[in-house]
Amino acid sequence: MSRIGRKPIPIPKEVTVQIDGNKITVEGPRGKIEQSFHLDMIIRKDDSQIIVERPSDSRFHKSLHGLTRTLIANMIEGVTKGFRKLLEVRGMGYKVELISPNKLRLYLGFSHPVVFEAPEGIRFEVETFTPTQQNQYLSARIAVNGIDKQLVGDVAAKIRMLRKVEPYKGKGIRYADEIVRLKPGKQARGK
Repeated sequence: MSRIGRKPIPIPKEVTVQIDGNKITVEGPRGKIEQSFHLDMIIRKDDSQIIVERPSDSRFHKSLHGLTRTLIANMIEGVTKGFRKLLEVRGMGYKVELISPNKLRLYLGFSHPVVFEAPEGIRFEVETFTPTQQNQYLSARIAVNGIDKQLVGDVAAKIRMLRKVEPYKGKGIRYADEIVRLKPGKQARGK
């Protein structure tokens, strides 16, 4: 049996869960999410927890079992705590402006600024930095916030793709916890 799939999912007091066949609606202090799951999965609510069961021990059902349980747990975590991804913008002259809570204007070395608008349910926070000796190229930090884990990760990945990290100086947009290995330039090669 799936180790993850067989764990019951506790429902906090401030969260309401409605199960309608294969469709689950979770509502909490941060918002409301609904998602449909595979018809083969058996999802039931017992007191203050959700239990996910599978109809057989086939490989397909085993893979769906853990996935379904994790997605439901992420929905509950999203409406209570929310999800957050941090991005760092590094480069001389690179700049980020917050136009509205879900709209950014990024200056990334192109001939024009890039305006990025997030889908419904995503909010941005921007922290700008002045160059110092320690973080010479760190221009700004962008926080992508939302209740849907998949959507938060998708928006963060799209922002990162606007200017991928350049391997020689490390300029570009990266995740805050991402480690970038820099290549040596021409001068290091000749020695």
